[in-house]
Amino acid sequence: MLGLSLTGAWYRLRLTYANRQVLQFLARFLRFSDTQPCIMAVRATVSRFPIDPEAQEAGGIPWGVTVSPFATKDENGNPPVYGSDGHLLPRCENCWAYFNTYCELDQWAWNCSLCGTLNGLTSQCIARYSHPQSCPEMMSSFIDLELPVEGSEEVSMQARPVYVAAVDLSSSEEFLELTKSALLAALEALGPGALFGLAVFSHKIGLYDVQGPVIVVKNVFIPPDSDGALPMELEDVMPLFSFLAPVDTCKERIVSALETLKPTTSWERSTASGQGLDGVLLGGRGFGVAMAALFNYLGSEYGNTFALARVFAFLSGPPDYGAGQLDTRRYGEQYASKGEDADRALLPEQTPFYKDLAAVAVQSGVCVDIFAVTNEYTDLASLKFLSIESGGSLFLYSSTDDSTLPQDLYRMLSRPYAFGCVLRLRTSEEFKLGHSYGHFFPDPQYENVQHIICCDSYATYAYDFDFANTTGFSRHTSESPVLQIAFQYTVVVPPEELSNSELISTSRAKHTLKRRLRIRTLQYGTARNISELYDSVDSEVVLSLLVHKVILASLEQGVREGRMLLHDWLVILTAQYIDACKLVQFGNGISTTSHIDVSFSQCPQLQPLPRLIFALLRNPLLRFHEEGVHPDYRIYLQCLFSALEPSSLHRAVYPVLTSYATPDKQAYPRHSLSRAALITSGSPIFFLDAFTTLIVFYSSTADPSLPFPPPHDCLLRATINKLKQERSITPKLIFIRGGQDDATAFENYLIEEQDVDGSGLTSVMGFVSFLEDVTRSVLEYVNK
Repeated sequence: MLGLSLTGAWYRLRLTYANRQVLQFLARFLRFSDTQPCIMAVRATVSRFPIDPEAQEAGGIPWGVTVSPFATKDENGNPPVYGSDGHLLPRCENCWAYFNTYCELDQWAWNCSLCGTLNGLTSQCIARYSHPQSCPEMMSSFIDLELPVEGSEEVSMQARPVYVAAVDLSSSEEFLELTKSALLAALEALGPGALFGLAVFSHKIGLYDVQGPVIVVKNVFIPPDSDGALPMELEDVMPLFSFLAPVDTCKERIVSALETLKPTTSWERSTASGQGLDGVLLGGRGFGVAMAALFNYLGSEYGNTFALARVFAFLSGPPDYGAGQLDTRRYGEQYASKGEDADRALLPEQTPFYKDLAAVAVQSGVCVDIFAVTNEYTDLASLKFLSIESGGSLFLYSSTDDSTLPQDLYRMLSRPYAFGCVLRLRTSEEFKLGHSYGHFFPDPQYENVQHIICCDSYATYAYDFDFANTTGFSRHTSESPVLQIAFQYTVVVPPEELSNSELISTSRAKHTLKRRLRIRTLQYGTARNISELYDSVDSEVVLSLLVHKVILASLEQGVREGRMLLHDWLVILTAQYIDACKLVQFGNGISTTSHIDVSFSQCPQLQPLPRLIFALLRNPLLRFHEEGVHPDYRIYLQCLFSALEPSSLHRAVYPVLTSYATPDKQAYPRHSLSRAALITSGSPIFFLDAFTTLIVFYSSTADPSLPFPPPHDCLLRATINKLKQERSITPKLIFIRGGQDDATAFENYLIEEQDVDGSGLTSVMGFVSFLEDVTRSVLEYVNK
């Protein structure tokens, strides 16, 4: 089996000068190939909303939207109309919605499109709206306006981007080689003006000063007890301005500092832990104390030196030393023998330490990204809060051999991001927000206001709706449901992107903060009957909302309950569909399954749903602990899936399988995930896109003259490169030649087969068996 050379080989590159040049070339290549636009998709589960609560209940479809607020374009590929003076935009006196193109406007006043309130216009607005062609809010329902930022010189000082790498030295040489390669790539991605700090942790915390002629490392030992604090503050160990080095002038010395990183020895750790050399090593990774100390260290300059600091935490195993240490023995418990649900026991956090620490990070202006490279139980269920609640990401790599860590870190730093974000959805009076889903924290004072510490163009959030009353939407007026999304955010603008006038107004070239307000207002139709409702379904968005609901149910009640919720939803939807389509007459009793249309043959928009639900039940997200699903991997998938936009999530749950006649000619755009599909297609080459993994599979009957792997200038390679460029993470690329290489990685994705993974577990069934099971359940449900 062959893997992409840019994947497994990264960590093995030694940090010689020549190989640093190679890394810089690869980084420039990645930078060039990673400039694709993202689509700001405000996508609804149904484009026609249910008319009233009765129709909503009868339809059985989740009602809600997904929102990607910082993406550069809307779902139709249109960018926002940019402008200034966002603080002058009129707002409704009743519901506080912003003026938009759906509002009725006369000479002196305007009617709010959400609540209907008549609002007066100021003389300034009257003069402004006398020239509508110069007003973004008069030209488009999708606008992005600049807001004034108080202070000029002080704000410029705050704008310096700050990045800190916290590296686990209680690790292996291979882990450190991978981490060094990742940080080399990161240095290539960081723009001019950035400040970079290198810290290490084990049983002690080390801070690097690379700004002098000689690299200086100062250490402070971590107390071994679980509630101990450092004997001295990091500021007293090394002044923060000595620790944070300008990348522009210190890049080579930072690289030299990376070359000195070595793992701590067993002797060092056992001595620090107070254990004899012949004892079992129980401690040495003081991650919790290191993070708490770094947040306090950086927080002293929050608002003075920087507006946001990003900490990259590289972790090779569970924290097992000092405050924040985790007890990993719970993973080895024999839950089945005790009659306990292993999944329910391992999904919740075992301590609030890291959730509390995330709040400290937020108050310190710090966003944390965790890169865990380990195959041992690390208890990500406890650690995840540190990343997702501070606006960061959680990455998990099972080994150093094929890790995409360098590419993932470079890709993350190369795309734009916003910070200090506030997201608010408002609706017209007939309906309201229900639950909100995503990596944010709610405002403690205002309802339906979410704060997002750091947001990139891929970040997606989900909301479901409820009716505000029993009446619903009026059938007899022209007023339509309206949704308004307001997103206030800050970006760091480098000097080269400032206008000439802005450059002249600053004393020297420096980064500047820009505060902006992005507003999207949408108007929806209503469905006159269930058929219209079903015809307007977007199955990918339905899947997104279901995934959020199932993750929540799993965390609260266990994986088993999440699976039951999903299965029961499909059963009830099928029953409501056959009732709406009058396929059977309920109440008379049904003795045969022949009338149960579980494939939704009369409604094309619903037809993908059974396969998506089947695939989600087969996904490790919802597979049982006894089936070999590692709890850390499940937590990683929860964090990944809950941030993906609908199309990406679709691929992650039910991969896209395409066939090719030759590397330059596509045969069929889509196949079901079964061996039968491979055999009946007769195509020699198959390409599988599972979002995190891309597999090119050559059939064992393929013509030997076909080039393997596909040449770099062919259609298949162009497709692969395009998909890789569009991903939020770097997918692993695998080439397999059937009959010669181990095809297990490919065959495991053929989930529609019975017992495809050879486990023999009764919970594993093929797609046909699944449909038969759903049919029986529907029959039982309608006969109750």
